[in-house]
Amino acid sequence: MEPEYKEWQQILDLVAKSSESHQHEMLLTMLLTPDEREALVARVNIFRELLKGELSQRQISQMLGVGVATITRGSNELKSKSAQDKAALAALLERGETD
Repeated sequence: MEPEYKEWQQILDLVAKSSESHQHEMLLTMLLTPDEREALVARVNIFRELLKGELSQRQISQMLGVGVATITRGSNELKSKSAQDKAALAALLERGETD
């Protein structure tokens, strides 16, 4: 026997399917522990602040209550992305302000 889900893309498809049927909150709540959900919120805020470029990594660390190394990992991830990907992410993260 083999597991049904073997690749990241299959998980992304599952999340997309759950979103279409308005079950994404239930799915993500069940898949992620409270600590993982909290870490995900921090990660989103890290990317948002890094993309805004108004604060130093140390200031972001203090504001979010996470280690500087966590901010550096987010920064390194952003550095590996294209300008187009960064712009798309910035647009997604800004959407939260207008919803």
